[in-house]
Amino acid sequence: MYHEHPIRIIRYSIRNLWLMIIPLLRGISVYHFRAADIFVWIKGAWMDILVMGMIIMFGFVRWYFTRIYVENDSIILIQGVILRIRTTIPFENVSMTIAERPLWLRPLSGVIMKCDTRAGILKSIDMKLLVTDRVCAQLSKVIPKLDVDKLVTDMPKPTALSVLLFSVFFSSGFSGVVYIATFFFKGGDISRDLINLYISRISETAEKLNDSFLMKIPAAAVGAGIFFLVSWLISFIINLLRYAKFDLKLDGEQLQVCFGVLNRRECHIRNRHINYTDIRQNLLMRLLGAVTVDISCAGYGSGSKHLPVLLPVKREKDLSGVLRNIGIPDSIETEFRPPLNSFPSYTLNPVLLGLLLYPLRKIALLFLPNISELIDFTFIMMYIPLAWFLLIQFTALRSNGIKIYKDQIVVRTAKGTSFHTVIADTDNVVKIGIEQTIVQRLNKKCKLVLWFSGEGTSRYQIKAIYRKDAEKIKKIIEDSRNGNINNALFKIHKDEPKNID
Repeated sequence: MYHEHPIRIIRYSIRNLWLMIIPLLRGISVYHFRAADIFVWIKGAWMDILVMGMIIMFGFVRWYFTRIYVENDSIILIQGVILRIRTTIPFENVSMTIAERPLWLRPLSGVIMKCDTRAGILKSIDMKLLVTDRVCAQLSKVIPKLDVDKLVTDMPKPTALSVLLFSVFFSSGFSGVVYIATFFFKGGDISRDLINLYISRISETAEKLNDSFLMKIPAAAVGAGIFFLVSWLISFIINLLRYAKFDLKLDGEQLQVCFGVLNRRECHIRNRHINYTDIRQNLLMRLLGAVTVDISCAGYGSGSKHLPVLLPVKREKDLSGVLRNIGIPDSIETEFRPPLNSFPSYTLNPVLLGLLLYPLRKIALLFLPNISELIDFTFIMMYIPLAWFLLIQFTALRSNGIKIYKDQIVVRTAKGTSFHTVIADTDNVVKIGIEQTIVQRLNKKCKLVLWFSGEGTSRYQIKAIYRKDAEKIKKIIEDSRNGNINNALFKIHKDEPKNID
């Protein structure tokens, strides 16, 4: 039997701070700080001490009756005093365990332990404990960990450069912040010049106010640009500290991922509990031939602040050996892709929006001719992300597709501004949807939507694929689940050639 770290007493005590209303009401009585009132307050200080003692006592009782047991190949957490809550997690069902050592807990020999399973539909940890290093060591002995004798020795080690590039690419709003900063840096000068001209035409009196008023415009614009750049820089530094000293080890059954400087995390993940592997790229990474590898597993990357990264940044051509070690094949036998004549389904939205901006610009110039320079600059800045998104959609048209090898499926698609290659067992495909518009019915195409198992939304789609190919994919997945995958592949090879043009 184990207890949590004694520091938990403070956490449990905080929940009873509502009792501080008594000292608060007493303090109000001496609000005017009259000598008589202060004397009365000091005489009654025993009441405040009693209340604080009650708060701490409630926290101690709650901590004392929170107990951790290890028995029958399970970890058991019992909480509550009157109403007892018992949580039991068999070791066999544990998908992932995390041991976190935040900087502030290290002097106190504290460790935050988390255990998660595939149970539940929300991204919440099934069991979270704050324990001492000693208790953590005892629990680690019974929770399955890596077999040192079976470690894969040819796994590449993530380098400091890969972590640095990962922090650059995945810091929030990298491209957007640079774009917005450019807008403010340049837009501030244009705004100052145009407003300067406009005010000078009003009157000589207004011109006297011109200098003091207008000099604030570029300063505010430049300040906003600096703010966004500094915001990205802060995000970059946080990511760098969060994923620095990244280390990956694996044997035949488990992965061990360690990362972090200020908050060191050691994660143990069951291979068979991984829902799918996600190889991610943005357009810049695609041009550079770089990828990052994520995984979907209960508890890993469940917080909004952390990404479920397995390899920070790696060259795509060097990836095959890594994927082979985690059970992903090098070659694929079947392939289905949208034909090139499906480009309207991919490019229609950005093209229409670009065409719509042109008459809007004309209307703006018609009603506001005095600020034509600012209007032109604004619309040019609006066309830049449209052109970028159009390029992404063209790339998605050429790269999107589905491949199937035995009992595994590979889905290549684009989400927003990111490209994804999702690799999963066909058993982890929980739902298949085939959607058609009226126009798609005429050209015999459809949108194939796949949902994968996982705690969050795992929905991926291939637009404008032929309906007959979508039906074949659906049939292959269903046959694979029923153990008839060889027959399904044989039927595909007998049928007419697949559409890849």
